[in-house]
Amino acid sequence: MSSNHDPRPIIWFDIDNCLYSKDAGVDELMKEKIEKYFEKIGIPSDESRMLRHRYYTEYGLAIRGLVRHHKVDPLDYDAQCDAALPLENVLKPDPERQQLLRDIDRSKFRVWALTNAYVNHATRVLRLLGLADYFEAVVSCDYTATAGSFSCKPEPAYYNEALAAANATPAQCYFVDDSALNIKGAHVLGWAKCVLFDEHGDQRPKLGVIDGQGTPTTSTSIWSDLRSGVEVKVVSRFTDLREVWKEVFVQDSK
Repeated sequence: MSSNHDPRPIIWFDIDNCLYSKDAGVDELMKEKIEKYFEKIGIPSDESRMLRHRYYTEYGLAIRGLVRHHKVDPLDYDAQCDAALPLENVLKPDPERQQLLRDIDRSKFRVWALTNAYVNHATRVLRLLGLADYFEAVVSCDYTATAGSFSCKPEPAYYNEALAAANATPAQCYFVDDSALNIKGAHVLGWAKCVLFDEHGDQRPKLGVIDGQGTPTTSTSIWSDLRSGVEVKVVSRFTDLREVWKEVFVQDSK
């Protein structure tokens, strides 16, 4: 750890389907763009669905499989898929999320974003949501890495890259994400305060047994690890972060 280490804990927010509701329909729009892109490079629709699932499972992102196996230019993919999404039609500022981020005690906590998207998409989403000014920095996937060699959540390398960028330790980290796999990935590395944002209840079963030390507790705290200070909680409303992370917010915030 370098001499300019900031002792404040750092709160990592996932972006897509976390800083906005999944009901916005961005996932469905993205699936359509990806399927069209598969068709563009000559992959039939029936095969594209199988490959999209396979690449997501094996590599965390479809683009990584496309680069490795189909020699796709990742920036062309970004232009045709992420950048082509009509986000202006579906994403609007959410006053409750804005207020929640505004109420974080910045004298005690740092606030960063951690996303599997390319930086252009990440900054575009934050701008449309009116949240860009609330984040000190964004850690995003480097689509320009040679042969799709960049890492992403839930790979340990990506979490370690994030820690290095923020000059932080796992014990300093708070983390909220809508993916059970991503939460598990951070938890096993010792990230201290992980929250699964499970808006529709489909992710909670995927947590499974996080590790041999995890034990069920309450309805909101699924696992409280026997390692001191390491825990995983589940919320269905984004504003419930105020309840599970009470220490994060200024005392008179609502």
